Amino acid sequence: MDPGNSRSKPWAPNYDGVVPQIVLVEGDITTQDVDAIVNAANSSLLGGGGVDGAIHRAGGPSILAECEEIRRTTFPHGLPSGRAVATGGGNLPSRWVIHTVGPVYSASDDRSGLLASCHTESLRVADELGAETVAFPAISTGVFGYPIEEASVVALEAVRRAETSVGQVRFVLFGPVFEAFERALGT
Repeated sequence: MDPGNSRSKPWAPNYDGVVPQIVLVEGDITTQDVDAIVNAANSSLLGGGGVDGAIHRAGGPSILAECEEIRRTTFPHGLPSGRAVATGGGNLPSRWVIHTVGPVYSASDDRSGLLASCHTESLRVADELGAETVAFPAISTGVFGYPIEEASVVALEAVRRAETSVGQVRFVLFGPVFEAFERALGT
């Protein structure tokens, strides 16, 4: 699984054992050859713009059908921010899509815990699925308005501190978002 143009941080011990290898990739999350990709979803789980729309378009109708079933049976009022659920990958190279809803940024209300939860909950779901490689976008940095510099630090720290069996986490990014994650990673 060649992540393409990437920078990586080697595995490092933490208090509970080993943290995932963190790799930054410039590219399209829908083309990543990983076990699971994470969708920066909206609470309806019914597709939308940005990463969410791209994943639904590339993955085909089976992802939407599974999301509709999740809405019907598990989250009739929508997926809460900070939580995560999985569907199959449809036509994507990844076997699964893990959907998580990031917080809308607020300068007056610290929502970094919710943003961190998006990452740790997605890794928890990945563990339940048996996924060894997971690709994340920059959750909440688009229309939800989370400042890229802050979001990158929260995301990387959440992954570093997560108790997970996932061996590699890719952050699939582009342009200034990639550069912000590079700075936060310290490469």
